[in-house]
Amino acid sequence: MIRIGTAGWSIRADLADRFPGNGTHLQRHARRLGAAEINSSFYRPHRRSTYERWAEGVPDGFRFSVKAPKAITHEHRLEGCGALIDRFAHEIAGLGPKLGVVLVQLPPSLRFDEAVATGFFQDLHARTGAAIACEPRHASWFDGTADRALAAIQIARVAADPPPAAGADSPGGWAGLAYYRMHGSPRIYWSDYEEPALEALAADLAARERRGADVWCIFDNTAAGHAAHNALRMMDLSRKKQPCVSPPAATG
Repeated sequence: MIRIGTAGWSIRADLADRFPGNGTHLQRHARRLGAAEINSSFYRPHRRSTYERWAEGVPDGFRFSVKAPKAITHEHRLEGCGALIDRFAHEIAGLGPKLGVVLVQLPPSLRFDEAVATGFFQDLHARTGAAIACEPRHASWFDGTADRALAAIQIARVAADPPPAAGADSPGGWAGLAYYRMHGSPRIYWSDYEEPALEALAADLAARERRGADVWCIFDNTAAGHAAHNALRMMDLSRKKQPCVSPPAATG
């Protein structure tokens, strides 16, 4: 399965005709794309009922990824945060089966510590039941040691563009999930992806899917509204290379 989506689900005015129909932006987004990344959870908690409402508004085949709160990743730095994990897990359980991935983006200063990482990710997985993608940004996570440790506990490492360190542009860790976050390059959050870059990315996504991975590609270049445009183009390119691309799907 290849899932393509954006960080959030806002639809800029000049793309409105590409997301036809009535309903909220999320409902219109979910008719065209297969996933969305909830980033607002990083900054503030949402009620479980909010997640339930989001889940009710999308087709059965649609999936969300949810970004772990910064209180866990940046303030507690993965340690001593059991109560915070419990609260987060309770809230996102409102997505039900439409919860696909928990995204854990780490601060650039957080070095790899195998004992801390292993304990945290095992705890997070046990409490949420979701697949987990980790986006580290310190160079110590990219020397091979961290990848082996993550693979052993079935945690995927995000492929990020632009990469914060050598090796960060390719998925790592557990090979069962390949999660790409396209932040915009060269200007992070702002730059549009041109056709050659999208074609190369589509080929990479298809290759990962053929190797048996669940593939997610999230465009986070939202500052100028390019994410939705790039995601729609990636849907077209990916269908040419690999038929197993989600959705559009039947509504549920």
